[in-house]
Amino acid sequence: MNFNDITKYTQSEDKAREFLEAERWPKGTICPHCGVVGESYKLKAKPESKHPVRPGIWKCGGCRKQFTVKVGTIFEDSHIPLVTWLRAIHLLCASKKGMSAHQLHRMLGITYKSAWFMAHRIRYAMAQEPLSSKLTGIVEIDETYVGGKLRTGPHAVRQGQRPQDRLVGTANKAIVVSVLQRGGRVQSQHIDKVTAKNLRPIIDQMVDEKAHVMTDTSATLKTIGMTHRLSQVNHDRKEYARRENGVLITTNTVEGYFANLKRGLNGIYHHVGKQHLHRYLSEFDFRYNARKIKDGERALLAIKGVAGKRLKLRDSRPK
Repeated sequence: MNFNDITKYTQSEDKAREFLEAERWPKGTICPHCGVVGESYKLKAKPESKHPVRPGIWKCGGCRKQFTVKVGTIFEDSHIPLVTWLRAIHLLCASKKGMSAHQLHRMLGITYKSAWFMAHRIRYAMAQEPLSSKLTGIVEIDETYVGGKLRTGPHAVRQGQRPQDRLVGTANKAIVVSVLQRGGRVQSQHIDKVTAKNLRPIIDQMVDEKAHVMTDTSATLKTIGMTHRLSQVNHDRKEYARRENGVLITTNTVEGYFANLKRGLNGIYHHVGKQHLHRYLSEFDFRYNARKIKDGERALLAIKGVAGKRLKLRDSRPK
C-alpha cells in the first residue's frame, strides 16, 4: 500500500472510517468499554425519526453503551478528520528521517499547532511495548549525545551575569542509550547520565544472559559486573571492527542507527526538547524495527498500535 492507495481508501470520511474499522476489528467489533467481541451493532435512525444518528455510531449488546471506532485511541475527541489522520500516519511511517510538524501543516492544510500535537499522538502510537523476550545473539550497546552546540566565550554570557565555569562540550546535550540486536530490534532510552546505576536495569531488562554483548571501550559496562560475554572495540585507536574466531566484533550497526537518528533530529526537527525526546526515540525505533517491510505495511502496523493509547494536549506540554 503506497500513498496512492491511502488516497483511494480515504476519498471520504465514510471510507476512511470503514477502512479503520476493518483494520482495528478484523475479527468483529470490539466494545472499548467492556471488551465484548462481535456483539455490537450499528445505530441507524428510523425513517420517521427527527433525531438523526451520527455516522459510525455503534452500540454494544453487552454493556449497552455507544461508541465509535475512535473511542479509546489517539483519535478520540479529535476534530481533525480521519482522512487527515490516516494520511499523516502514512507520511510519518514512510519518511525515513521523519517529517516535521511544519511540513505536515503545509501538506495537510491544518494549523501548525494541530500538526504538532497530531505528530506527538502518532509517535505515542508508535511506542513499542516492553520486549516480550530478551534480546539474544549479538547485542550492540552504545550511547550518543544529541543536541545543539554549547555556546562558550564572552558572547554566551548575558549582561549582569558572571561567566560560568568552563563546561564540557556535551553539557547541554541529551544522552541516548540504544540496545540493538544485530539483524533484529533496537530499543532506545534517554538517560540523565551514563552510570552503572542507570545502565544496569536497562541491560537486565533487555539483554539475555547468553547474549554476546559488544560495545566500545567505555569502562561503565565493566563496573556493572555483567555475566554476559563482553567484547569491545577501541575507537580511540581507530579500531572499528575486527574478527575473533569468525565473529565480527564491531558496533557499526548501532552507530548506523545513531547516524540516521541524528540526521533526522538535526536535519528535519532541528531542535527537540528533552521532555519530548522519548517520543522521537519511539518514532525512530519503530521505523528501524519495521525496516524490512514496505511503507504501507509499516503504516498499517502503526494503525494497529492506536488502540488503548490517548494523549491529551496538557500531558504533552512541558511541565
